Amino acid sequence: MKLLGIGSRIKHFEFGLGVITNVTSKHYWVTFIENGLETIDLDSDFEVIEGVEDDVDTISFYEVETTLKNMLKQWSDISEIIPIGDRWKGGKIILEPKDTTLASKEIPIDTFFHKIVMVRDRIRVMEQKINSSKLDDQDKVDLQQYITRIYGSLTTFNVLFKIKEQQFSGAKSK
Repeated sequence: MKLLGIGSRIKHFEFGLGVITNVTSKHYWVTFIENGLETIDLDSDFEVIEGVEDDVDTISFYEVETTLKNMLKQWSDISEIIPIGDRWKGGKIILEPKDTTLASKEIPIDTFFHKIVMVRDRIRVMEQKINSSKLDDQDKVDLQQYITRIYGSLTTFNVLFKIKEQQFSGAKSK
């Protein structure tokens, strides 16, 4: 099957007349006169009105970017952007000592949250390094149990996370 290039004009039997504006490994992105932007499979049923034959890169920038992000997330300690809960944005944590002659300390909650996320990311990297190490299986299990307990200790801070799936979780009860 010969791929059509960007700028090719087609007539789709459901969407009408359109122009191909992007090509991925599986789809044409077509802007249709009456239906706007639609993605259609490369092997969809349509009539070619005017084909542009270009060298078409069948991997889109989006697909390359997504693959690269996934690789970086898996193999580096670069952290993803984790949003703080909306109600905490711009807030502050105030630490007040029992001794009233001592000064209290204010910390922007965004800074505090960022540090918690960095701790979590570093624990994850440590977990990956343990799992890929040459330690025997029993040592790996023992260290993994410590890591699970660390996560459990950090669940107090889950209230700060905007997205539940990004929260800490310790050992699950059965």
